[in-house]
Amino acid sequence: MRYKKLGRSGVDVSTLTIGTWAMGGVGYGPVEKKECIDAVHAMVEQGVNHIDTAWVYGLGESDKVIGEAIKGIRDKVLITTKCGFRNPSDGVGPNFPDCSPEWITKCFEESLRNLGTDYVDFFLIHVPDANVPYEVTAECVNKWIRDGKVCYAGVSNFGVEDMEKMGKYLDITANQSGYSMVNRAEEANMVWARKHEIGIMTHSSLANGILTGAIRELPRYPKDDIRNIYPMYSHLREPMFSKVMELLKTLDKIAAERNVPVAQVSLNWNTQKDFVTTSLCGVRNVKEALENCKSTEWELTAEEMAAIDKAIDNTLGE
Repeated sequence: MRYKKLGRSGVDVSTLTIGTWAMGGVGYGPVEKKECIDAVHAMVEQGVNHIDTAWVYGLGESDKVIGEAIKGIRDKVLITTKCGFRNPSDGVGPNFPDCSPEWITKCFEESLRNLGTDYVDFFLIHVPDANVPYEVTAECVNKWIRDGKVCYAGVSNFGVEDMEKMGKYLDITANQSGYSMVNRAEEANMVWARKHEIGIMTHSSLANGILTGAIRELPRYPKDDIRNIYPMYSHLREPMFSKVMELLKTLDKIAAERNVPVAQVSLNWNTQKDFVTTSLCGVRNVKEALENCKSTEWELTAEEMAAIDKAIDNTLGE
């Protein structure tokens, strides 16, 4: 396993992070709880020391899965949780920002109970909320730091302007951004954050499975599946889907030459970017967990990285 220091926190974090959105069992299809727990244990045994969760992932369900998985090994893992997203009361449509102290406190305290811990290593404000003054949200988080419930604070899905605003009231040690070969929209934010000693966690690193090579035909999801709701999943729809299939030809070639799964090529491309500290990868079983961890046993060459970058520009555009 490879490790990097997460920004100015100075904490060594594995370059792979256990992502848990799918473990919530809502919007991503059914999951087997025991398989998820076994997958967490397998990754921890391979040296992964960081788990990312959020109350909104299944409205507490992913927290419960992780809480059960970390019993007896809490001292071996770093936990990141996030609050500030709110689900529609009728369950229809996308989540929306709510960074009011009342809402994030409710979610945070419930997360702690479900996780079976009295603190988290990193707490991230999940999204910017234009309706709540940044200093109000920050004071709530700073109180948790003073109370020992949070070790380090950060943000998620924040652009440069929002990071600068929040940074006046909160010591931002981490920013979590969506980033993969098919989604580089936040790259400039990530580069800026690194220059300011802010660690970078990337979510959607395997682009919902399409960068594992497992999806070769245009997928059809149930109507209530979140992949039909959010714009960030455009690569699972046309015309983007066909472009990604062209990109996969380059990944397939490198994977074949390396005799490794395509997912390992994709994860290495992410984690080898100098502005990326750790990449979240969702897993639902031990097989996926072990395959992902093996990506840290080797690295892409500079020539391979350049070939992938060129293929991305040629197929998806800059």
